Amino acid sequence: MPSHFVLTPQIRNAIQSSGITPDAILVQPGELEDYSRDSSDLVFQPDMVVRAKKVRDIQLLLQIANQYHFPVVPRGAGSGLAGGCLADRGGVVLCTTALNRIRKIDTQNLIMEVEAGVVSIKVRDAAAEKGLFYPPDPAGMDQSTIGGNAATDAGGPACVKYGTTRDYILGLEAVLPDGSLIRTGVATRKGVVGYDLTNLLVGSEGTLGIITALTLKLLPSPPAKSGCLVVFPNMSLAMNAVTSVMGQGYLPSAIEFMDHKCLSLVGDMLPFPLPEAGASLLIIEMDGPEDQVATDIQGVAMVTHELGATRFIPVPDAQEREKIWEVRRQVSLRIHDHAPVYLSEDIVVPLTAIAELVNVLPAYEETYGIEIFAFGHAGDGNIHLNITAPDRLHLDRVNEGVKALLELTLQLGGTISGEHGIGIAKRAFIDLELSRESLALQKGIKRLFDPNNILNPGKIFIE
Repeated sequence: MPSHFVLTPQIRNAIQSSGITPDAILVQPGELEDYSRDSSDLVFQPDMVVRAKKVRDIQLLLQIANQYHFPVVPRGAGSGLAGGCLADRGGVVLCTTALNRIRKIDTQNLIMEVEAGVVSIKVRDAAAEKGLFYPPDPAGMDQSTIGGNAATDAGGPACVKYGTTRDYILGLEAVLPDGSLIRTGVATRKGVVGYDLTNLLVGSEGTLGIITALTLKLLPSPPAKSGCLVVFPNMSLAMNAVTSVMGQGYLPSAIEFMDHKCLSLVGDMLPFPLPEAGASLLIIEMDGPEDQVATDIQGVAMVTHELGATRFIPVPDAQEREKIWEVRRQVSLRIHDHAPVYLSEDIVVPLTAIAELVNVLPAYEETYGIEIFAFGHAGDGNIHLNITAPDRLHLDRVNEGVKALLELTLQLGGTISGEHGIGIAKRAFIDLELSRESLALQKGIKRLFDPNNILNPGKIFIE
C-alpha cells in the first residue's frame, strides 16, 4: 500500500454501488472536513466518509477495501488526542456514531448490551435509570462514544477505585478486516474458553477489527457519595498526600490534582480565592455506605492536614461537586487556548514516583524552552503533562523535550500512555517502551488479522 492512497473512480464506483446505505456515503469537501480532525492538532482529510447505518455497511466496505487494498480508518466521535481516527494515509473514514442503540439492560444479571456509537454519558445515565452503575468516566463523556472508549481502553477519575473500560467489557461484536462478523467473550462474570479475543480487541485502536457492539458489566449504584477540595502549598506535598491517603487504607472513587499553573487558568471558576503562588489542588471523592463515606472524608481531612494542607473544603452536595468537575474539564481547553503549541502526554508512573516526577518538571522546562501544565488522575499515577511553547519555530526542541520526559517516565517504572493510546502522536516513541521481540509479535498479530493492512494502517506502529 502506498504511503498515501487516493481513491480511484473505479473504487469510488465500487463503494457507491456495493449496497452500502446510500446516504451513509459522504464525498463533498465540506462533509469530509468534519472528519479531518480529532482533539489533537493533527489534520488529515479523508477521500470519503462512510457513516455506517448498520453493521452490514461496515462489512461491505471492508470487503471492497480488501479487494482494492485501500485504507479504512475507524472513527467514533473524534474526541481522541492521539490521531488514531485520522486518515493520514488517505482512504475512507468509517464512522460508527449512527450505530447508537442500547439493545438491552438486564437488571437481574447486571449487564447491558450497547452499540458502539452510543455516547458514553448515555451509557452511564441509562444504567442509573435502572438503579445501576457503569463506573468508567473518561473526560468528554458527553462527546466520546463507548466504542471509542473500548478501542483505546479509556479511563478517567474513577479508575483509581473501579478500573478502566476494559474491566467492564464482558464481550463484544466486531467486524474483522475481511468483513466477517465475530462475537467474543461472554455474558457471564467468568469465562475462560479459548484465547481472550475480547481483551485483544479492546485497546487495539481499530487496527484489528471494528467494534460494533459491547456487552458491559454493571454494578449496583453506591448509596452515597461525598467529596472535598484540598489545597497544598506545592505540588510535591500534594503528591505525597496522595500516596499517604491511599497507603493508610482509604480508597477514593476519584483523586485528581491540578498544579498551580492549571489553577491560574481556571481561577475565575474556583469556589475560593486563588491560592498562593505555587499551590496545588486535590479533588477527592468517596462513595459507598453513607456512614462510611462520612468517616472516610473525616479521615482524609486529618491525614491531609498532618501533611501540610492549607485549606480543606468539604463538598457533600452533588451540584457543587459537578461545578468542581466542570472546572477540571475546563483545564485542558484553557491550556489549549493558552499557547500556539500544545502537546498532551498522558504518562503513568508508580504512586511512589509521582512526587519525584513533578519535582523535576521545572528543570525540563528550562532545558527545552517549554511550559508544562500538570493535572490528572493522581490516584492511579496517570499524569497529564500538557506541554506548551510560545511558537512553532522551535518545535524540534519541544519534541526533544517530550521524548526526554517519556524516557524519564520509563526510568521511573512507568508507561508512556495510560488512556489516550498511541495512534499517530506516540508511534515514534513506542520502541522506547516495547522490546524488539514484543513489537515483532504484535506486528505478527496485526498481519494475521489484517494481511492486506487495510484497517487503520500506520497507527500504533511505524511500518
